[in-house]
Amino acid sequence: MSGKNKLNLLDISLIVVSLVIGMGIFRNPASVAATSGNSNIFFLLWVAGGVIALAGALTYAEIGQRLPAMGGYYKVFAECYHPSVGFSVNAIILISNAASLAVVALIGADYVSDLLYGKPSGIVFNTMVAITAVAMFFVVNLFGLKTSSRTQNVLIIIKVGLMVVLIAALFKGVVIEPHGYEENSPFFTLDNNSAITLFLISLIPVCFAYGGYQQTINFGGEVKDTRIIPKGIIIGIIIVILLYLLINVAYTQVIGYDKMKNASAIGALLCEAWFGKAGGKVFDALMFLSVLAYVNILLMSNPRVMFAMSQDRVFPKIFSYRHPKTEALVAGLATFSIITIIVTFFGKGVDNILNFTMFLDSIGMSTSAATLFVLRKRKQNQSMITGTWNKFTPILASFFVFSYFMIAVGVVIKDVNAALIGTGLLAIFLAIYYVFYHKRKN
Repeated sequence: MSGKNKLNLLDISLIVVSLVIGMGIFRNPASVAATSGNSNIFFLLWVAGGVIALAGALTYAEIGQRLPAMGGYYKVFAECYHPSVGFSVNAIILISNAASLAVVALIGADYVSDLLYGKPSGIVFNTMVAITAVAMFFVVNLFGLKTSSRTQNVLIIIKVGLMVVLIAALFKGVVIEPHGYEENSPFFTLDNNSAITLFLISLIPVCFAYGGYQQTINFGGEVKDTRIIPKGIIIGIIIVILLYLLINVAYTQVIGYDKMKNASAIGALLCEAWFGKAGGKVFDALMFLSVLAYVNILLMSNPRVMFAMSQDRVFPKIFSYRHPKTEALVAGLATFSIITIIVTFFGKGVDNILNFTMFLDSIGMSTSAATLFVLRKRKQNQSMITGTWNKFTPILASFFVFSYFMIAVGVVIKDVNAALIGTGLLAIFLAIYYVFYHKRKN
């Protein structure tokens, strides 16, 4: 790969922020407040999620140094466990990511409709906006990694700036009443549940709000110097933790802990603290910006997994093709975009089918982090590992693996069917591997 397309420290740091901060932080805290029991548990959850995320960041930072490869999230499974595991886990991730991207793009179209017309639009309008967003960033990514990375940097810097504005609503000295609540959403109190049960159930959406940074290792083979991988991941996750903690303080102070429970569009309420009735329009613009950033980062990341799987001969050879001038992963980019566009025609109902991914993501996070011990035992890229913090990485990795194992247990408690569906799909993809790819691999 040419030097001009290599990523620097700022690029990696902002990729981490982009992969983690999505639309959830503008609505999930209301659900967490409703299930946490009291404000002490609520804030303990966000602190605990930040600690787990930091432990994960340090773990994946070392994994990224020891195995710096394009499509690294596939590589760690394939090289440390077995190609069948890498294929099965990442094939499910690719499908769920394409479906999630389609759903998010359609939700973004809702915000565009509200911004322009002040009311929901029809299916045709929403589908066209979603397709346009995907097509636009498909073209951006065709110009190569550096162009898509710089575009992402601009989007996420603007988004972080707007989050800072929302956080600053703390200093307005106003209290905003919620305009509505999400019906049929769960609500728990300490009177009827133990604090441990509430903590475990509420930790699921918190940790998924913090998740995504593990995909940074997909860019491991495209950095100027592998020594910047740990720095970039750690800087990025610290920025996320600070923003998450501060915006939750803003929610509880401007809206109120009890009043925000299952409130709808709590991010819009912080906008209202600044802009009054026009706050809803500002929030619509903010959310659509979040959608655009999400579209671009997924189009950047997922074709790299397909590239790695193609090179390992568990995906067709065409996915390893790179444009001779821009080095864009044309086949993977086109395929992922087309699948996403096709899914948009099925509508937002697809999102309900993807609940099983919570269970698979938990298992994937714990098992991928555990590859650190395999890589350490092999002393892979040992010469690249420097710094005193690496002495504590095995302890942090153990804590991280255990935490996500417990989150998987929480998913089973909350929705056993989702866990069963996830396990069944994993078995199906394992079977596909052994039927179609095992002999070819050998």
